[in-house]
Amino acid sequence: MSTAENETIEEAPVTNRKQPFPRGFLDAISTGWAERPESLPAARPQAAFAAARRDKLSAAFPGKRVVIEAGSLKQRSNDTDYPYRAHSAFAHLTGWAADSEPDSVLVFEPTDAGHDVTLYFRERADRTTTEFYADATVGEFWIGPRPSLAGVAADLAVATDHLAAFAATDEDVTLADAGLDRFVSELRLVKDEYEIAEMRRAVEITARGFDDIIAALPDAAAHARGERVVEGVFHRRAREDGNGEGYDTISASGPHACYLHWTRNDGAVIPGDLILVDAGVEADSLYTADITRTLPVNGTFSDVQRRVYETVLEAADAAFAVARPGVKFREVHEAAMAVIAQRTAEWGLLPVTAEEALDADAGGQHRRYMVHGTSHHLGIDVHDCAQARREMYYDGVLEPGMVFTIEPGLYFQIDDLTVPEELRGIGVRIEDDIVMTADGPVNLSADIPRTVSDIEAWIARGQKV
Repeated sequence: MSTAENETIEEAPVTNRKQPFPRGFLDAISTGWAERPESLPAARPQAAFAAARRDKLSAAFPGKRVVIEAGSLKQRSNDTDYPYRAHSAFAHLTGWAADSEPDSVLVFEPTDAGHDVTLYFRERADRTTTEFYADATVGEFWIGPRPSLAGVAADLAVATDHLAAFAATDEDVTLADAGLDRFVSELRLVKDEYEIAEMRRAVEITARGFDDIIAALPDAAAHARGERVVEGVFHRRAREDGNGEGYDTISASGPHACYLHWTRNDGAVIPGDLILVDAGVEADSLYTADITRTLPVNGTFSDVQRRVYETVLEAADAAFAVARPGVKFREVHEAAMAVIAQRTAEWGLLPVTAEEALDADAGGQHRRYMVHGTSHHLGIDVHDCAQARREMYYDGVLEPGMVFTIEPGLYFQIDDLTVPEELRGIGVRIEDDIVMTADGPVNLSADIPRTVSDIEAWIARGQKV
């Protein structure tokens, strides 16, 4: 086929990085390609679960045209973008996860019987178009094969159409509307069996990542920026066995452990210090784990480190003990904080008694050493269901199928003059992922060592030559 016969070939815009193509290239690029026969796949396992979620949304918005956007690529610098991740609500309602296409749109068209649902996305470009060879963002010559409308329709068990066929209207209900944003967030409060299985998968891969960290501690201690050695070995596991990390890894050694979201990870890992690692693998389904372990770099806790660590463990166990179906979510936090208040008062760190510190109106003095909450919902977002109403979340009742963290901590910053010098620079957090069942809570991450003796044995075992 020549360019005279093919009117769709056009030269791409010329920039410093996109120079004009010679005419011979333009004549040759659209010919000589094999046919791309397609064998349609069976629907993926999450398709039926996603359909059930869509039915719930349809019932909640009768007569409304609902539009759920996947979102676009986000620029990192100049002509490079961040790795793409679809909006969580879009992924949850379609079952399209790590392999989803940017700019896709899920549309619920109202009908007398409910809604017709269509997934619009950018169909693969014909090889006679400039998009195929000249567009580095979406062109298959650059990024590899893209899915077809028929293939995605079969894979996700949903009707599909070209993105060009989608037209927004002023009456659309979108994620910018508070009611829809809240609904899709609350829809995720109770996980179905597919979601719980994916949470287990994410935790299992994360456990292997922590084993990798244990083995790498000597290398980390030998490097000037050992925190990045720790971050790097976990990243490798996350990318090899999952989609990546579910959030920026916190690799915080020594006094850095007292900064709750330390992600710079550029410090030394010094024997004698503790290193706090808060890390979670995101599975290809986009469900993520969220685990924290605090480890003695040299393999052994000092007496003061042990005292702080075992207090945090006591708080975590107290929170787990009260978590039951029918218990308010905030009671998990309250149980952990009762331990933190009691122990910090016993150590003489508070200007009041533990009971006074726990007073809802005049207390809170112990929160200086643990300012964050004990629990948050977990799932397709690391802080899942964040737009849910308070009465459904913090003041809500625990139900079977809910997945959440338990993560108390104690943080004595290096310049905190309210604590003895021996405590300054020590930060400890223990975080586990919990699924509530009808019979009570199950710790999904229980196999990752969490007691002092188990951690010391883990390090000794993991570093044997």
